[in-house]
Amino acid sequence: MTSEDIRTLNLRKPVDVAEYLFTRLHQIGIRSVHGLPGDFNLVALDYLPKTGLKWVGNCNELNAAYAADGYARVKGISAIVTTFGVGELSAVNGIAGAYSEHVPIVHIVGCPSTVSQRSGLLLHHTLGNGNFNTFADMSASISCAVAKLNDPVEIANQIDHALRECWVNSRPVYIMFPTDMVQKKIEGERLETPIDLTEPANDPDREDYVVDVILRYLHAAERPVILVDACAIRHRVLNEVHDLIEKTQLPVFVTPMGKSGINETHPSYGGVYAGTASAPGVKEMVEGSDLVISVGSLKSDFNTAGFSYRLSQLMSIDLHSDHCIVRYSEYPGVRMKGVLRKIVDRLDVTKVKALPPPKWESPPVTPDVDAIIKQEFFWSRIDRFLREGDIVISETGTANFGVWETRFPAEVTALNQTFWGSIGWAVGACQGAALATQDIAGVDKARRTILFEGDGSLQLTVQEISTMIRHQLDVIIFVICNDGYTIERYIHGMNASYNDVVEWRYKDLPAVFGGTEETARSYAVRTRGELEKLLADRDFNDRKGLRLVELYMPREDAPKSLMLTAEASARRNAMTE
Repeated sequence: MTSEDIRTLNLRKPVDVAEYLFTRLHQIGIRSVHGLPGDFNLVALDYLPKTGLKWVGNCNELNAAYAADGYARVKGISAIVTTFGVGELSAVNGIAGAYSEHVPIVHIVGCPSTVSQRSGLLLHHTLGNGNFNTFADMSASISCAVAKLNDPVEIANQIDHALRECWVNSRPVYIMFPTDMVQKKIEGERLETPIDLTEPANDPDREDYVVDVILRYLHAAERPVILVDACAIRHRVLNEVHDLIEKTQLPVFVTPMGKSGINETHPSYGGVYAGTASAPGVKEMVEGSDLVISVGSLKSDFNTAGFSYRLSQLMSIDLHSDHCIVRYSEYPGVRMKGVLRKIVDRLDVTKVKALPPPKWESPPVTPDVDAIIKQEFFWSRIDRFLREGDIVISETGTANFGVWETRFPAEVTALNQTFWGSIGWAVGACQGAALATQDIAGVDKARRTILFEGDGSLQLTVQEISTMIRHQLDVIIFVICNDGYTIERYIHGMNASYNDVVEWRYKDLPAVFGGTEETARSYAVRTRGELEKLLADRDFNDRKGLRLVELYMPREDAPKSLMLTAEASARRNAMTE
């Protein structure tokens, strides 16, 4: 009898490692697993049905990573399975984007057996140098934890630790899963105790001190405002933020990456603040405030319209997932969730001055029915098409900037990738988001998922339309047909051929990817009248399945916010010192 046999006999409830791992994924809320099969992960994939998980099966690993990103933003966390080397490296761009934008993805990589690794065999999918840790090392910089499941004694601890780190830090983790570990026995009794996903508590004294300082400034402020950004969403403090708004009635604004984090029908909601690209009333109120409480800020160039914020640090309180900054004083390790909750509980409402937010001015909609569709008209019109509870996804480019001007109904979830900005992300993210809402509510009650996608971006990841059709997802895709990469044109090369794309017959794509009359429909709109007719069409609004719309706009037309941001980007690119 080997030592391994003796160890297995001593287990109270033996369970295979793959079953343990996938059961843990199910316990933390994942119901569908994205990815592609490969010879180093095939046996592990056999365990998915037994643990209540559905295999998605994407068209390539990059698309799968984008889809896992979208799934996590709606469901809370996601998982992707790839194979060693060729598969995982194809996913790296998508995982890197999730890391930069604080999205929790569990990346499981099926890899050669520990025996093969020790022997340094010249296996396929390797670099031929005997180093089997090269790809894990590459992923270490875009993962908040790396677990190499090489020793059955440690595997359960490694899995539980990695999943907790993924959730608490809201960033990807990397799990290297050798083929000979898939069916090894480990202690299954641990599965009876859920993984502790609670955030680390702040030191009470330090937290109380920070809260007292913030309240002193808040009670003294004459024109305080709240500014909500992406990490307020990712690090799950929106309940605390909404409680703060309800109690104080303070005017609240969002950044482009924070859009939909706040209920836009709330009377305290003032709009999108993006520096010089803001509406005049928004810019005036935020920049004229004597105290800006910024929650979860991510001050990237596109999120600030080319670093055009005009906010004084002396008038700012910045709350983050792992630290707080009050004016010029930084408090490392004091997390915003506990601070926000205590602010809500302790503030004196009688001392808080709440000015009304600027009024939302809806532009008059009296279209010339024969006029072409321009960006300004479209984004001010689309809000009356959206419904409460929709999921709205906008691609890097005109859609990401145009949607700033769209006022959302209540309970809308908006997804964008403003920081990482990988074109093509939105098609995969749309598939993942639509599947997530289906996993939450079922096919009949799933929320509509609406994608605004540029023609150039669509061509990068178009294959995921087939995955949407395959899983009967309720998706509407508006393909903005304007002959190429508009955002790049405004940065450089307005008429350069490298910013052009081939004009596809987009309406034919659903049929190409397996759609039928029952599962997919295509449309084309070129004038305002045709758009109005489509948006009012009951069948278009209410039917299930895929609806793809060719939406034609002029080649050089773009939202003003995009023009301003692109101009700032071009200036930075041209800087020599």
